[in-house]
Amino acid sequence: MLLAGAPVTAQQKNLSASTCNSGPANPPACNALRGDRAEGWMAQGRSEVMGRNGIVATSQPLATEAGLEILRKGGNAIDAAVAASAVLSLIEPMNVGIAGDLFAIIYTAKDKKLHVLNASGKAPGGASIALMNSLGYRADPKNWGPGSGMPARGILTVTVPGTVWGWQDALQKHGTMTFKEVLEAAATYSSEGIPVPERAAFDWNLPVAMNAKPSDATKCCTDLDPDSIKAWYIDGKVPEAGQIFRNPDLAKAFRLLQAQGADAFYKGDIAKAIVAKSRALGGTMTMEDLAAYRGEWVEPVLSDYKGFTLAELPPPSQGFAANAMLNILSACVGAVYPGQTLASLGPNDPRYWHMLVEAKKLAYADLIALNGDPNFNPGLLAKVKEVTAPGYAKNLCGRINPAKAATPVMGRASGNGDTIVLSAADRWGNMVSWVNSNYNNFGSGITVPGYGFFLHNRGGLFSLDPKSPNALAPHKRPFNTLAAGFVLQGGRTDGQKMTMLLMGGDMQAQGHAQMMVNMVDLGANLQASTDMARFRHEQFSNQLFMESQLAAAMGPRLEAMGHKIVPVNGSVVGGVQTILFTPDAREAPPDMAPTSRRPINGTYRAGSDHRKDGQAGAW
Repeated sequence: MLLAGAPVTAQQKNLSASTCNSGPANPPACNALRGDRAEGWMAQGRSEVMGRNGIVATSQPLATEAGLEILRKGGNAIDAAVAASAVLSLIEPMNVGIAGDLFAIIYTAKDKKLHVLNASGKAPGGASIALMNSLGYRADPKNWGPGSGMPARGILTVTVPGTVWGWQDALQKHGTMTFKEVLEAAATYSSEGIPVPERAAFDWNLPVAMNAKPSDATKCCTDLDPDSIKAWYIDGKVPEAGQIFRNPDLAKAFRLLQAQGADAFYKGDIAKAIVAKSRALGGTMTMEDLAAYRGEWVEPVLSDYKGFTLAELPPPSQGFAANAMLNILSACVGAVYPGQTLASLGPNDPRYWHMLVEAKKLAYADLIALNGDPNFNPGLLAKVKEVTAPGYAKNLCGRINPAKAATPVMGRASGNGDTIVLSAADRWGNMVSWVNSNYNNFGSGITVPGYGFFLHNRGGLFSLDPKSPNALAPHKRPFNTLAAGFVLQGGRTDGQKMTMLLMGGDMQAQGHAQMMVNMVDLGANLQASTDMARFRHEQFSNQLFMESQLAAAMGPRLEAMGHKIVPVNGSVVGGVQTILFTPDAREAPPDMAPTSRRPINGTYRAGSDHRKDGQAGAW
């Protein structure tokens, strides 16, 4: 079985039309102005991008082009990923920055292995539950999940950033270039300016819109600090789509990194500026905390779904919940609905969506229980291996009522999250699944003066319950919503390979599972799977967010089963950037020489989400 190889059926071509014809005479979700594609799924907004020399998919065209330019200059996929990530730090500051978290799964063709990078932040040495208690913060007895008792924003949520360390270590271990080359586009754009894209402008405005009073038509308010307003606004106002935006302070930071490497950030002038800002606001970050930072390379969590091996990140990432969710679907659909499969039910049957949502609830119950830093929780990884085993999933089938929605295990809502994902691949066969984040919108809301970047706020997901595996402690990593996945056909490295990425808080693992179902069970190609309607279930509120046409088509029948349907637009269900490689036996294997110009022995395809500004590019 191959991914993206199934012919399009009449039902699949008419998916979006059926949603408009199943409700009222003129459902508000239906778009009378939307045109139909002549070929492919009706849910597909554009064709897949294909190439053989290299391919990049990001949420911003300028970032995609920065990655492609590196590939054209002879760099590899890892070099391209860092270049694209840096450009996104300028264009999408609400989502990502140089003082955030980074995870990646890197497939290296030379040794045919997956390398899993955890460059997420660690709590400062002065952080503690006792300190937080003394400041009036207490664990919430009703919430034993991520974030219990912690503030959601501000200096006390800032952990030691890992992104710059991760960039440099990935380049040194698996890349071919240095900061001097891969950060040039980001430095130049920061200095010379970029036009603000449409979706980025929408997201830029969110802190203002969220803090405005309902009666305030001018959207007066923001919780960003003065240094943030200076660095990230234009003349004190939120940038608008099409305006030229510059951040010369961020350009200075990139130039320092080009000249001095990661030491500029962790030991030099940038580090001093971070510590000074932290102290001024009552934080505990020290020069010693920054200088001591190290990320780590870890082992992925593996599971099989109908002939495809899914590799996901281990804790503190939520990634393993995707393995668990797919295991439950594989084991339980036929048990709950005898004689049925997800494919036979299909997306026009409410039972299809009911199964996906109920599997998500069960998978995330274990995620909440097992969230935490494995370095502080002996035995945690063994428990994760247990809950991602096929036999464990079979024992959960009896907990799924075929006609009634369950009340899930609770935990504090982890927020929408603001993240970027990107994929890159090169002519040698290297592939990168990459996720960066500031966490919540603009992170902590605090910008480091003189260097123009936000400090992230991932520490807001620590728990102040000392019994929690995610309890706040010095030098510990908090639970992390970031998830990067990778798919291998049959677990082999000589078959199809695919990056698996979907940005957006707790949407990520459940989104990975939906992508796999779209492709494996429904036969969607990569771009169609990316563009198809999605849901997002929130464990804490038990609300089921569904994109508008999906909610119009399925909402009433799912509500009759007890689901709490909330119609939403695409901003709530994240964004996908993914690449699929399919080998061609007629082509010669790639030449692994660094100077080789021979194309890869097959086809790269990329899908880029229409919900974002971006696109894939290939050559």
